[in-house]
Amino acid sequence: EHMFSVDDRAQKMRAMIMAESEDERRSTLDELLPLQQGDFEGLFEEMRGLPVTIRLLDPPLHEFLPDGEEVAQKVERARIEQSDDLEELERTLARIHSLAETNPMLGTRGVRLAILAPEVYEMQVRAVLRAAKAVTERSGDAPTVEVMIPLVTYEKELELMRALVERVAEEELDGDGVELHIGTMIELPRACFVADRIAEHADFFSFGTNDLTQTALGFSRDDVEAGFLNRYMEEKIVGRSPFETIDKPGVGWLVRLAAWVGRERKPELKLGICGEHGGDPESVVFFHIAGLDYVSCSPFRVPIARVAAAQAAVAHGPGELAAAAQAAIEAGQAAQEALGDEDPGANGGSG
Repeated sequence: EHMFSVDDRAQKMRAMIMAESEDERRSTLDELLPLQQGDFEGLFEEMRGLPVTIRLLDPPLHEFLPDGEEVAQKVERARIEQSDDLEELERTLARIHSLAETNPMLGTRGVRLAILAPEVYEMQVRAVLRAAKAVTERSGDAPTVEVMIPLVTYEKELELMRALVERVAEEELDGDGVELHIGTMIELPRACFVADRIAEHADFFSFGTNDLTQTALGFSRDDVEAGFLNRYMEEKIVGRSPFETIDKPGVGWLVRLAAWVGRERKPELKLGICGEHGGDPESVVFFHIAGLDYVSCSPFRVPIARVAAAQAAVAHGPGELAAAAQAAIEAGQAAQEALGDEDPGANGGSG
């Protein structure tokens, strides 16, 4: 989403959001496509054939619109001055109000936005694949592209998005050597519980442990850190901030469960995490024991993560990993036995 906040792209994004029809949206997206393609070409050139994971648009659309209070003030001034801009300002303010959400973090964002406006993801995927094709033709280094869908809760969401990505790939790629993988972020508790179903449509999982921590613990990070978290640590309710070191018994268990049931359904499933926990040494050790393949973190944390990963590999050998996997298997089997034959997708599920 940061790519849409530079140059004149923010204005184009606002025009797309303000569009009143799909045709208008597609027209603006056509203007954004070459800009996105240029960004991705630069990324692929730097990576020189190494795998590149690209998460598609995640935040809610209102984040790309101007501040509502500022626009309201401009509307009032325009009314007083009888400005020619009044109608456009009123339309912008109405759109801001229509997109406003009480809890945007759990609202219309990620894959949910793509279900409502699939042309947005279609543009991004097309830009990614055209960039990969162009770099391959210029350099001969065919990128390995991993397209990641955020905020998946139901397997049907990923099934629909996989079909979209594959359709665009059929249109854009023609034996160009570009290797394409499609996966999802696992960042909500339900996604962990039904990871086996989601795995049917995924080549990889990337655990978004920042949002998973918030949704599993019921913690709003900004409010918690400004409020009671320090007192909780003083009272030994928590040892360290769960946003810095993974909460092993809770959030960590969800990661282990999803890793197990996902690989039970698809043994070749690639597993990793992205977020601040990927640069925390204690968390990196936990992820290694849980059987994850990689961690992703901010650039300045990469040296720390590399050292922690090496130490974890030396200290925790295959025997311990096998024991951890067996424990997860037994717990998962116990949960399945407790559920009996009940369909986990019932009561609103998509199974």
